[in-house]
Formats: sequence, structure tokens, C-alpha cells
Amino acid sequence: MEWIRIFENEAEARQRIMPDKPQLLILRGKRISLVLHGNHFYAVQDSCTHNGESLSKGKINHLGEIICPWHGYRFDLQSGRACDSNCRDLATFTVKADDTGFYVGVA
Repeated sequence: MEWIRIFENEAEARQRIMPDKPQLLILRGKRISLVLHGNHFYAVQDSCTHNGESLSKGKINHLGEIICPWHGYRFDLQSGRACDSNCRDLATFTVKADDTGFYVGVA
């Protein structure tokens, strides 16, 4: 896994990422949605496994699910698990922050 530094620190990440508003990142050619939900950051693949729409255009519900804007398919932010049986699960990416920066791990 390669750790890619996104922000200088977690405080900057919290200033730039609006709560429950997915933010598109393109890291090493991978489209990733970065989400601040509750007090935690999550990173999942950006394309819905149903029909490929960008999940960064979607919404986050109170259950911690990212919702596809096209057909309303839902995925758990923490596990990437599809909440609807018609879809494959999303790939998830590890997020970490330490004294050297705020990172997303990409394989």
C-alpha cells in the first residue's frame, strides 16, 4: 500500500472537507470519494457498482451510508458493503492522520 498525503494535517482536512459532503479525489488514477461523517473520515471507490455513477455527487444519510445520485443504491461507508442486494460492495481505502500529514492508502 502506498500512503498518499492529501493534507498537511487533520485540522486542514476538517476545514476543507464538509461534513457529509463527499469529495472526489483522484489518486494514482483511482477515483475515490472522501467523506467526513460524524467524527471520522472514510474513503471509498467513487463509482457506484450498479451503473458507474460518481458517488461524490451523492449524499450521506444518518446511518453512515453513501447514496448513489442515479438510482439511490446505498453503501456502508465503513465497510463498503452494498445495502442493496443488486450491487457489488465498494472498495474501501484506509485513511490516517499523524504528525506528518493526512493520508489515504492506495494499493
